[in-house]
This record gives sequence, structure tokens and C-alpha cells, in this order.
Amino acid sequence: MVSDRGLDVLRVIVQDYVASREPVGSKSIVDRHSFGVSAATIRNDMALLEEEELIAAPHTSSGRIPTDKGYRVFVDHLADLRPLTPAQRQAIETFLGHSADLDEVLVRSVRLLSQLTHQVALVQYPSLSRAKVRHIEFVPLTETRILSVLITDSGGVEQRVIDLPRALDEQTLGEVRARLNVAVVGLGMAEASAALAASVWPGSPALQPIVDLITSTLADQVGSNRQDKLVMAGAANLVRTEEDFSGSIYPVLEAIEEQVVLLRLFGEMETDQHGVSVSIGRENAAFGLPEASVLTSGYTANGNLARLGVLGPTRMDYSNNMAAVRAVARYLSRLLGET
Repeated sequence: MVSDRGLDVLRVIVQDYVASREPVGSKSIVDRHSFGVSAATIRNDMALLEEEELIAAPHTSSGRIPTDKGYRVFVDHLADLRPLTPAQRQAIETFLGHSADLDEVLVRSVRLLSQLTHQVALVQYPSLSRAKVRHIEFVPLTETRILSVLITDSGGVEQRVIDLPRALDEQTLGEVRARLNVAVVGLGMAEASAALAASVWPGSPALQPIVDLITSTLADQVGSNRQDKLVMAGAANLVRTEEDFSGSIYPVLEAIEEQVVLLRLFGEMETDQHGVSVSIGRENAAFGLPEASVLTSGYTANGNLARLGVLGPTRMDYSNNMAAVRAVARYLSRLLGET
């Protein structure tokens, strides 16, 4: 029902409103854009867009702003997925290229993505429930304190400090490490948890309490790796865009703290032809985010798939944010594929 020119009018309304946060009128469109028609003609196009519920008037006699439906049409058909600038691409390679392990890579990724988009950035750990134990290490810190390190084949590193009831010599600690590595290396998280529960120390009974403490701590580390989880950065950006939410931003903050809810939303989002998923406004009502948009893209780490994305108000720069999310996700896949 909407003409090609009408869609072009919708595009500039979205772009101008995102840039200014001010409702967009027909005179402004004629003055700022080269449509080659009168303001009256643009008003007619805007009336048709309003009938289709793609734009709305926030106040009487004001300009128009996009609706959730209007943003959806813009994202699906009108958004120009601009390539990142050379400076932005260089920033990604510089900021992420020196990361030491998976945890650091993901923390750096969300910090960078938050800076590129000025939104809340989120990254999902790569399918930890399907990861396998690669190695267990125990590092003596003092005579009665050791560091327990669990390394998975997806690059995850989980560390815990264990305070022992009494000193344990390095030879005995090495024997415990060797026996536990034999028991769990190569196993998935569920199988490793069961193997630890069934493990029996064949050595001196006097050492049993210490071995039990080490084993139970390691079991907790394995258990934490069975749960999918998110890393987040840039929550302060919500405060800067508080005017874009009709009420308080606290419900949004509460929603993003519920990682299970966000992970479920990630799982239900469908990827478009650009490799990006976008869920807008009321599409997120069931997840407590009716005034927010979520953009994600998939990345892989050693064959395990996960998602990276941003969350912010519906009034956001979709073109730039989609490009940034896709670029960081692609770089992550290359970087983690090399580990």
C-alpha cells in the first residue's frame, strides 16, 4: 500500500528521528532531503504511512516518529548496512588481538561493542554445556593454599582458590592432579561431574578430607561450566538514553540482569540475510523489554555456536549497530577458531 517514495520518506523519518530525537515534519523533510516534491505531497505520503501504523504523532500538531512496526520495515527493507570505517576495523583488531584466553576475549568484545554502538553489549559464552574438560591444573600458592584451574576445549578457564586444612606436599598434589585428569579429561561437563562424584582416593586415609575438598571444589567449577551465561558491558549507556523510555529504566535493568530470560530471547531470534537478528520493541514484551531493541549475530568457538549483540532503546542507529555487531562477531569467530 505504501509507494516507493513513501518508503523513502519512512527511511528519512527513521534516520532523522534517531539523529535528533525530535519528531520529523514534512517541511523538515523537504528542507533536508532532495525529494523534488512539495511539502504537501510529503504530507500525503506521511498520512499513508500513518494509516499503515508505520509512523505516529507523539503530540497534536507535531511531527511524526517511527512506530515499532515502522522500525521493523526499516530494518527488514530499508536499512543500509554500512561497512565499518577503517578506524573502527583497526580498533577491533587492536583491542581484541592481544587477548590471552576466552574470558578476556569476551570481556574485551563487549567493552568494544559497547563503545562502537553506545548501547548495552552482551556476549554469550560458546555452548558451555557441550564443552569438554581439556585439562586440570593445581598451582601451589602457599603451603596451605592452591589454585584450582579447569580448562575446557572451548577455551574456557575456570579458577578457584582452595584453602587447605593443612599443608600438602607437591608430590602428593601432583598425584591428585594426575588421578583427576585421568578421571575427567575428554568428558563433557555432565559426565565429568558424575566421574568426580564417583572418584575414590586410593592413598592414605589421612589425606581423604583434603582430597574431598579439592574434588568438591573442582566439581563446583565443572558445574559452573554447565550453565550458559552472558558477559555484559555498557549498562551506563541506558542512563544516557533514559529519555527514550516512557517510564523508568529500572525494569529494563532488571530484565537484562535475568540472564536466563535474555538467553531464551537469543535462542528465539531468527537470523536475516545479513547474518544479523533484530527484535524490536513490542516483539520483546514477553521478555520484559517492550521498549527495547535487541540486535545479535552468531559467532563460533571451536565449532560451538553462541551469540553476540547489543540492547538499547528502539530509537537507535540500526544500520551502524547491525554492522558493528556483525563485524565483531566475525572477528571473534576468526580469533577463537585459531585458539
